[in-house]
Amino acid sequence: MDEMQKVIIIGGGIAGKLAARVLSEFYNEVIILERDHETKRPIARKGAPQGLHLHALLFAGQYGLEELFPGITEDFYNSGAVRINSTKELAWFHHGVWKLRYDGNFTTTLQTRPQLEWKITQYIKNFSNITIHYNQTVKNFLYNPDENRMTGVEIMDGSGRKTTLEAALVVDASGAGSLSSSWLKKQGLHIPEEKVKIDLTYVSQLVQLNENQSRDWSIKMVYPNPPKEKIGGTLSKVEGNRHIVTISGYHNVINDQEVLKNHNGMLNLARRLPKPDIYDELRDAAPLTKPAIYRIPHIIWRRMDKVKKLPDGLLLLGDTLCRIDPVFGQGMSIAILEALALRKLLRKQKTLGQKWTAVFYKHAAKIIAPIWNMVITEDFRFPDTIGKKPMGLSLQQWYAKQIFLLSSQNQRIYHSFVKVMNLIQPMTILMYPKIIGAVLKRALFK
Repeated sequence: MDEMQKVIIIGGGIAGKLAARVLSEFYNEVIILERDHETKRPIARKGAPQGLHLHALLFAGQYGLEELFPGITEDFYNSGAVRINSTKELAWFHHGVWKLRYDGNFTTTLQTRPQLEWKITQYIKNFSNITIHYNQTVKNFLYNPDENRMTGVEIMDGSGRKTTLEAALVVDASGAGSLSSSWLKKQGLHIPEEKVKIDLTYVSQLVQLNENQSRDWSIKMVYPNPPKEKIGGTLSKVEGNRHIVTISGYHNVINDQEVLKNHNGMLNLARRLPKPDIYDELRDAAPLTKPAIYRIPHIIWRRMDKVKKLPDGLLLLGDTLCRIDPVFGQGMSIAILEALALRKLLRKQKTLGQKWTAVFYKHAAKIIAPIWNMVITEDFRFPDTIGKKPMGLSLQQWYAKQIFLLSSQNQRIYHSFVKVMNLIQPMTILMYPKIIGAVLKRALFK
């Protein structure tokens, strides 16, 4: 690979920075173009409104981030992030039962999204060939039709001045509403999309809980039991001895305007959860921020792996490629797994030639497919969900429900489920003979 080549990355969020970290090993210059202004401390960005809501790295994401940025996990803790025993300090009410609590020898890090992103940014600054240009909006692509190749971008800065930047590779990590998707369609390229309408509403708030010596959890999750229940909530400890509460509802069941205009809007919303635990905690809590709203009408997977004659020199990553249902907390971890797959691919790029981006989409699809299927299997438990249903949906839902229920009484099964949920083991481990036997026994003798 020509080391004098330049990369432009559209979007300075987590996916963009992960891409920059990987590509800095293979390209001489990596430029991140970010629409927001530079922040001097960990605060939510206008361009990432989801940053005000609860985020967590799954095990696969946590391990992968440490691989890309050695030492960052300990740095999180030194900056106030909360280290918890993943299965002992999590209280999880799921499909009508409380899951077992035990020492599974797993660690989860609890912190706010701004704190996480801030730390990644500080690590990025240690790479001399990566620069971040703030207040930059990409208006168009530079394209050579004769070679079917991207050659750069046209950008506009905060003052309205337009310039062009040339590059050997353009990475779009700007999110679900990216420029590249509409641009490709204008070129006559059909991008197959898997799209599922979920009409999800998120409401979050930072709070200060009263001291309670009997509180034996660091994160409490109360999930709905569909199809009748549509609202779930999580209360999680984060840095600064604070907690963040996030309540989510499918299919517009939450009237967000009512929440915002009513002084007790968040409390009233918590009262609607399947269990009163979070409501009881919030009754005496002191709000530290106003409630924040985030809406996701649909989730989408752009099947770039199925498109022929894609322009060379264009790469989609993160939510630009696939925006998943955030209730399951997998988005950031998927982006990290994609970055690791990109790194592995580029290390053998010489054998792939110029069409390596098409090969990457094949690898990304292998990462996304099982997670997408797992997520929509749950989303389709709500009758109002609209989209293409996976084959064997009813059987998958039935089997998954048995696993969920057995996780309240069978530690071996719950331990396996934890590994699958955290993307460190494939779904197939839940099909081992002993687990199938336990599922059938429960179904026959419950």
